[in-house]
Amino acid sequence: MTSPNPPATSKSRVTADRGALLSTLINLWPNIWPSDRRDLKRRVLFAMVLLVLAKLATMAVPFTFKWATDALVGQGSAPVAANDWLVWALAAPIAMTIAYGGMRILMAALTQLRDGMFAKVAMHAVRRLAYRTFVHMHELSLRFHLERKTGGLTRVLERGRNGIETIVRMVILQLAPTIIEVAMIVVVLMWQFDWRYVATILATVALYMLYTYFATEWRIGIRRRMNESDTDANVKAIDSLLNYETVKYFGAEEREAQRYDKSMARYEDASVKAYTSLAVLNAGQAAIFTCGLGVAMVMCAFGIRAGTNTVGDFVLINAMMIQLYQPLNFMGMVYREIKQAVTDIETMFSILGRDPEIKDVPGAQPLVISAGKIRFENVAFAYEPDRPILKGISFEVPAGRTVAVVGPSGAGKSTISRLLFRFYDLSSGRITIDGQDISQVTQKSLRRAIGMVPQDTVLFNDTIRYNIRYGRWEASDAQVEEAAALAQIDDFIRMSPKGYETEVGERGLKLSGGEKQRVAIARTVLKGPPILLLDEATSALDSHTEKEIQDALERVSKNRTTLVIAHRLSTIVGADEIIVLDAGEIVERGTHQALLARDGLYASMWNRQREAEAARERLAQAEETPPAPNRNPPPVNDAISAAADSRTDRPPIASADAAE
Repeated sequence: MTSPNPPATSKSRVTADRGALLSTLINLWPNIWPSDRRDLKRRVLFAMVLLVLAKLATMAVPFTFKWATDALVGQGSAPVAANDWLVWALAAPIAMTIAYGGMRILMAALTQLRDGMFAKVAMHAVRRLAYRTFVHMHELSLRFHLERKTGGLTRVLERGRNGIETIVRMVILQLAPTIIEVAMIVVVLMWQFDWRYVATILATVALYMLYTYFATEWRIGIRRRMNESDTDANVKAIDSLLNYETVKYFGAEEREAQRYDKSMARYEDASVKAYTSLAVLNAGQAAIFTCGLGVAMVMCAFGIRAGTNTVGDFVLINAMMIQLYQPLNFMGMVYREIKQAVTDIETMFSILGRDPEIKDVPGAQPLVISAGKIRFENVAFAYEPDRPILKGISFEVPAGRTVAVVGPSGAGKSTISRLLFRFYDLSSGRITIDGQDISQVTQKSLRRAIGMVPQDTVLFNDTIRYNIRYGRWEASDAQVEEAAALAQIDDFIRMSPKGYETEVGERGLKLSGGEKQRVAIARTVLKGPPILLLDEATSALDSHTEKEIQDALERVSKNRTTLVIAHRLSTIVGADEIIVLDAGEIVERGTHQALLARDGLYASMWNRQREAEAARERLAQAEETPPAPNRNPPPVNDAISAAADSRTDRPPIASADAAE
């Protein structure tokens, strides 16, 4: 299925507080009358023709009712002996009654045909706007998504989609027909009766709409609070279910339930107020209209006594007023529903109106990879102006070589990978690939050239084959399986009953950490990029598997430019150069042996990791050896502390784990 061709995003702010109806219609009109769909335009025009015909049939219904009534009243005074008159008198009310029923059937048939004709237009508009919002959410920056909650965004999309459908159908199928019908009724009353009836009707309509306006404005705030509490409850539910295992680890089921129920209690309170206010609105509308109906019928009753009106006129005014009540009530409902729908979609429109933080510059060209050399030139960056992360760092990753970046937590290591992918723009400096400033090339071509194996791998809730093929969608099954074999996961997959069609579950939770990591490696292998970015790609693996994956990554990275963000130092001892970051600055650089010989920050990190590994080995041996009688082993924490405090001149242990 081809994606709808979205029009240019409107930047106008749409809210339920100001310019709601007009601004909403302006934003929706290109989707109701799409320039690239002549078939939908024909449907709109045909629906308008059916609308007018349906309203003409609607106006004929009260008149057939009046004529049937007058014929019945006239039948009572007809001479019984006059056979011809009797036949006519009997036939007239029957004919008018049949005509009354026929007009009602025609009115209903034309209305339903109009609704069916317009359904495709309405749902296409819903699809286009939902598509625009979904695409736009992906275009927005990482900063936007880190500040938002996924459950809240999905709720915004869901409510916005429903709100769009409400507005499109209400405006085209209800608001326009209602205006036409009210105008027709006013003309008929002026022709059939006199100005007093028109004045009564106009006064009723004015009071009705004025009351509806103020009552609806009052209800908007209640509706917004209900939406906010609904979103909050949905966010908490999704967040808790995504962290199911963590909840179980800490026995926090009751706390999570109370947290969710607290949000639902706010939603309950807001919902009760919303329904109560709706009852007040409906009661007031009914009272105003009933008063107008009563005044009109009393005037007609006086007219019958005076001989200026017939019983049929009394029936006509009643039918007209009842018929007016339906569109008039619908006008109130249309206004109310549109206001509520705009309230529902105002967040959706605000997202559509938000400019992406990261944009391709005008005339941006695709990145051309000739060798794959990466250069960071005096790069400075801060997530917040008063908290700099990188402070003018410069280094180079030569083509086909491996450079590792290490440092304590908060040094800015992961920020480097985000900047290379251009998830953020630099505060100053520049990053180049083969001499091309990455801020001047297209983002799509930049990210296509870089393969990423993250530390925390999150998979789609689909099959293993789907997740591996995500690296290169057009790859064949054989290529997918070859990539899996290179990532050392092919044997595991084939042992599963469903093989490559095994479902991995939400965020890949059915797989172990190591299995998820190897799927991520296979995905990147399949992508086959000239540049590799490894964010501690073996952090979730045991020592034996780590060696296998390291060998695989070395084969994959051969002849590729590779930047490694390392926490476990044992994984980067063979790097061509190691960059040591501290507080956003490069404090050391060189090979593994050169940095150890320097006895600086890198050597200190290495020794701490070595001693932590030694402590773990000592504890493992202590657990395997039964304690001597009457001898209490030192507490675990004491053993670790003792190992951490000791300093020896032993050679470095190559398999030590890195600290954060």
